[in-house]
Amino acid sequence: MRTRASRTLLLLVVGLTSGLAGALVPGAADAGTSYVAIGDSYAAGVGTRSYDDSSGSCQRSPYAYPSLDAARVGASLSFRACSGATTSDVLSGQLGTLSASTTYVTVQVGGNDAGFTHVVTTCAEPSWASNCGAAIDSAQAFIKNTLPGRLDKVYAAVASRAPHAKVTVVGYPHLFNGEDCNAGTWFSPTEETRLNQTADQLDAVTRARAGAHGFGFVNPVAAFTGHAVCDDTEWINGLSKPVSESYHPNRKGQVGYANLVDDHLK
Repeated sequence: MRTRASRTLLLLVVGLTSGLAGALVPGAADAGTSYVAIGDSYAAGVGTRSYDDSSGSCQRSPYAYPSLDAARVGASLSFRACSGATTSDVLSGQLGTLSASTTYVTVQVGGNDAGFTHVVTTCAEPSWASNCGAAIDSAQAFIKNTLPGRLDKVYAAVASRAPHAKVTVVGYPHLFNGEDCNAGTWFSPTEETRLNQTADQLDAVTRARAGAHGFGFVNPVAAFTGHAVCDDTEWINGLSKPVSESYHPNRKGQVGYANLVDDHLK
């Protein structure tokens, strides 16, 4: 018959062994670890060409970085990001699953507020058919003067609804490498440089506002260097069919994002 002391020792050994086994399982997470991903088409995974049918026009992809990272860290994912979303859309429709028990949040939004899709579309046209410079000027003025206040509203709402969560804001990469290899587009090297500079401005403003709220920030520019449109190994689609896939990260690009973001989900 086991003595009380021997039974106690056995329970301690079993408990320690179970804890060690859990620690050795890659991606293991505490029960109840939750991750809410909010944002626009970059966060949803547009560009990967494979989407969850139930997400409809939001085009959420199983190959998007939120899906990849949730699996890596063993978190339950509330995938709220949606193609075309602006800061207003996030505030009105993507915050419902945030709570005091939320563990992680990623936020990637602001590009649509600045009309970046319209700017890229305008600059893709021949110079005689559009005014790329004016479109870029307008976007840059908006990013400087109006976007900070809009981002503040989103970040404040996230902090209020998920006060204990670790929040990470995700930025945007450079799309171009100075070359235009796609039939049907007319980007000049100067236009590509200015478009990349606009992405830098967007990231700088986003980083500053994220920092003001105590959030982390992921800048993907360095990781995506050498993988822009027309590079040998593209992480970003060029002009595509359907056109909605254009100038968005492909599956390799989403893996690149996942590799950056998962460092913040710990």
